[in-house]
Amino acid sequence: MLTGETGAGKSMLVDALALLLGERASGDLVRTGAERASVEGAFDLDGRSALLAPLAEYGVEPDGGQLVLKREVQVSGRSRAWVNGSPVTVGVLADIGRRLVDLHGQHETQSLLRPEAQREILDAFADAVDEAAAVREAYDACERLAAEQRELEGRRSEARRRADYLRHVADEIERAKPRAGELEQLDGEARRLGHAEELGRVAEELAQLLDGDDRAASSALGHSVRLVAVLERIDPEGASGWRDMLEAAVLNVQELARAVGAYREGVELDPTRLASVERRRDLLFRLDQKYGPGLERVIAAGEEARAELGLLDTADTDLAALRRRLEEARAGVLERCRDLTAKRTAAARKLARAVSGRLGDLGMADGKFRVALTRLDAPARSGAEAVEFMVQLNPGMDERPLARAASGGELSRIMLALKGELARHDAVPTLVFDEVDQGVGGHVAGRVAESLSGVAGRHQVIVITHLPQVAAAATHHLVVAKAATGGVAQTDVRVVEGAERVEEIARMLGSDASPTTARRHAAELLKRAEAVS
Repeated sequence: MLTGETGAGKSMLVDALALLLGERASGDLVRTGAERASVEGAFDLDGRSALLAPLAEYGVEPDGGQLVLKREVQVSGRSRAWVNGSPVTVGVLADIGRRLVDLHGQHETQSLLRPEAQREILDAFADAVDEAAAVREAYDACERLAAEQRELEGRRSEARRRADYLRHVADEIERAKPRAGELEQLDGEARRLGHAEELGRVAEELAQLLDGDDRAASSALGHSVRLVAVLERIDPEGASGWRDMLEAAVLNVQELARAVGAYREGVELDPTRLASVERRRDLLFRLDQKYGPGLERVIAAGEEARAELGLLDTADTDLAALRRRLEEARAGVLERCRDLTAKRTAAARKLARAVSGRLGDLGMADGKFRVALTRLDAPARSGAEAVEFMVQLNPGMDERPLARAASGGELSRIMLALKGELARHDAVPTLVFDEVDQGVGGHVAGRVAESLSGVAGRHQVIVITHLPQVAAAATHHLVVAKAATGGVAQTDVRVVEGAERVEEIARMLGSDASPTTARRHAAELLKRAEAVS
């Protein structure tokens, strides 16, 4: 519970929390003379396993079971955000924040106002979470089949439009029968055939130089071997190793001479073969220009054309099978939607009765709550109907959607009525109510306190109040006070217990009676609240 004099800064704490949870930032929030303002909050997630999966989607993991959010706003209005020390966008911060805290009061972050949140809460209340998941899975499967059908129909239409061209491509490439690497092979053969006369002449000259007459390399090497033998007899140490090198040279020259001779024998003038190679090369070059680059791509183009033509033969059969599967899938979606709708319909009536009953206890005796289920034209991923919370706050007033029904304390009490009924289903661990008791007093204030205590059995509940009956119900009481320090106003928050808490409750009572009477009344309120809890 947060209490204090009007203007002490209670709502500023809620403003700070809203900023931490992703609300729009403004440079006006920064204190005059300062460069930036920062807010930091630590959240204990022990025992909150349901929150871990959504956090993991952003790569966020609690550190020692704790999640630390930080938001910094500069005078310029630019803001930055961090989660456990890692920078994140404000959008990510807001999505994480709405899973951690619900703010109810003068803020726009009430998750219960979002249609998808209302639908999820109804499904949780109806114990229909599994049915809702089954609808989503069936719908997604149906969408995948429909996409597959559209793709196949598109491919069939395209194949029909291009059938003549595809046949031309397939036949042209089939007649040519290109082989991977064939163009490069033909290029080499064409060069050899085109220069056969020169190649033969050069090979002949080289053969003569290697092993033709007494002046050839082989003869010179043989004479060199004899000279080395003479040197070895006279100075074996000085000529050491020369013979081995010469003998290796002789062997290499002999081997080269044989290779050159064989090459010379294989070189021949063949104009007919050259013309055939040129024609084949020209054919493959044209195919490469049309369907390449590269004969591998040409071969693939032929195979693709054949496959696309083959689609014309099989598409009708495949489409018929797909249509049957799609009809079965749509029937499955409808069946699962019926199961979900049945649970939603029963739960909607039950939730409406329960919440309407709570509104009377919270100072809205004529308030009525209803869950509107509007059938959709076609089943959606969320089911066969739209879910919307509706309220009628006063006689003669039209029923309106919850998001447009009320503001301030009135809206907060509607939220409190819902939370009281839905507490066991709601995964958001912390609820903040800013002046939920606005406009009520006496007996109703006591019922508001009881409702808050009931919700606090399953959630952390933070409340700002001016009512002593509500303040007395809290298990922890914090007092907010404002004071000037060095000419600058500062807000301080401190925990009060025992006598200090009695004094604060007495101040809130604002009784004309003596201070002693006010303190006695405050002590009685605290005693009764403790007995109830």
